[in-house]
Amino acid sequence: MNMKPNHSEDKVSLEPQQALQPFSGPLFVSGVWRSGTSLLYALLNQHPDMRLFYEGDLPVLWPMFRVGYSRKNWLERWEYWNAAVSRHGLDSFQPSAPITSLAEAFEAAGREYCRTKGARIWGCKSPSYYNRLVDLACDFPAARFIIIWRDPEEICRSVIKAADSSRYFAASGMLHLAILACEMLKKQCDSIVSRGIPVHQIHHKQLVGDTAQTMRGICDFLDVPFVSAITSLEGADRGAIFAGAHHSMVMGTQIVSSRERKAVLPSRIEKKVGQYKALWKEEYGEAWILSRYLGDPAAAKPSRLTRMMDRFLFFVFRVKEAVPPLAFSILPLWFWRLYRTIKYQNPDYIKHHNRATIDQPSVKKERQYASDQRGN
Repeated sequence: MNMKPNHSEDKVSLEPQQALQPFSGPLFVSGVWRSGTSLLYALLNQHPDMRLFYEGDLPVLWPMFRVGYSRKNWLERWEYWNAAVSRHGLDSFQPSAPITSLAEAFEAAGREYCRTKGARIWGCKSPSYYNRLVDLACDFPAARFIIIWRDPEEICRSVIKAADSSRYFAASGMLHLAILACEMLKKQCDSIVSRGIPVHQIHHKQLVGDTAQTMRGICDFLDVPFVSAITSLEGADRGAIFAGAHHSMVMGTQIVSSRERKAVLPSRIEKKVGQYKALWKEEYGEAWILSRYLGDPAAAKPSRLTRMMDRFLFFVFRVKEAVPPLAFSILPLWFWRLYRTIKYQNPDYIKHHNRATIDQPSVKKERQYASDQRGN
């Protein structure tokens, strides 16, 4: 495979004073869903100096830290939301000092996770951060970011395949959300770069086509020694990854772009992808790593009216996504226990959803629900 060279603007150089102290986190890894963030996570966590949360998503629950009664039991709520506590082996973790903010809570948990694994750099990988990089940079001024990009056409095909086993990806509007999320992530990325935040950008084709060189670049960015283990999935710890067929590739041992026949895109989605490829190619050209890999789109750019309508729908879908974590953060836990008792006949299902040995029908359904909460 002929790979295009890295461009210097994909990496923001660290200021001299930043390089004096060894970087210890946080490191945030993000990208649009189905862009390869799970693969990158599995490889990064092979490094002895790094230990990242897998879709911990505590920042998604930021309203919880604005409400006193919710903040007091943030660990319990976090576990109840997506089993992040038990998935990462933090069941017995208790902060040594009172928690007053999201930043304090996430760092305390991240440092503890590193300590249990003997690592130094804490952080989190999640596609949920595609629209909150600026917020993360404000909460964590010392953070560094790795962004992975992928052709939106390939993302949409992967979403369609994932929808066969995941209700999250089968949701209405998911393809539209994925296309416009690329643009949102670009704006968020540009914003933190303009503030001097260290950002390293890679393309999915680089990761699967020249894994060793790509991971060397990441090690340079993080000021850690390169180790060959981060170029292979052999022996990777994937215990925190949700169960589901859409994660079958990262659960394997080979790094490949795809094992299955590509899904067929609906004609309207194929047309929309082509339109936005043409738009981005004209607007950003070689300055954006994603557009360098788009080739020469044959479609015409979307009209101004089309873009306005698309942005409105994108806003609607984002609001739809934001409502559940907002409600979960504010409403009392007894409400959610009642809700899950009625719907799943087991209010504590979250403690079992990631255990492959559980085979009761009700728990199987609950495990699928938990996996559907977030699925890259």
